[in-house]
Amino acid sequence: QVQLVESGGGLVQAGDSLRLSCAASGRTFDIKPMAWFRQAPGKEREFVAVINWNGRSTAYADSADSVKDRFTITRDNAKNTVYLQMNSLKPEDTAVYYCAASLQLGTPTSPRQYNYWGQGTQVTVSS
Repeated sequence: QVQLVESGGGLVQAGDSLRLSCAASGRTFDIKPMAWFRQAPGKEREFVAVINWNGRSTAYADSADSVKDRFTITRDNAKNTVYLQMNSLKPEDTAVYYCAASLQLGTPTSPRQYNYWGQGTQVTVSS
């Protein structure tokens, strides 16, 4: 089993930055890609960003709010931790952010392709 614990969420103003962290423990050697998803009230969980096992390949949500231009996903395998640096935050980024880990190779973007999930961390961006 793998346990994922997110941290770094909070209440910020529009234009501010936050860095989310997700620490993995347990059978971490099984983990391949790790990703961030988010879920806003009344909406489905959506993909934000993913990074492959060695950190050399990433993918971001192709959305109108240009997550790719503002967010950066990285990982430190020595620390079993994945990060999401979020800059120029907007009120529409308000959501619970979830870390996920997959046992398959590549950079999957569907929640169904992930085996382990954290409990989530709340990010609230005020206007």
